Amino acid sequence: MDNWRKSSYSGEGDGNDCVEIATTPTHTAVRDSKTPTRATLTFPAPTFTTFLEALKSARLR
Repeated sequence: MDNWRKSSYSGEGDGNDCVEIATTPTHTAVRDSKTPTRATLTFPAPTFTTFLEALKSARLR
């Protein structure tokens, strides 16, 4: 996975310490931006989508 990206909310200072994601049609990978060469978690795309939807739903409550 080559197209790693951070949240648009990441900025200077503490905002540089966040997670990054990279996607393919079938998977989403997540890594720590502070240590990008270490462990990467990879999830099937539908599972990651469900996770994001649950986060959004919880935030709206």
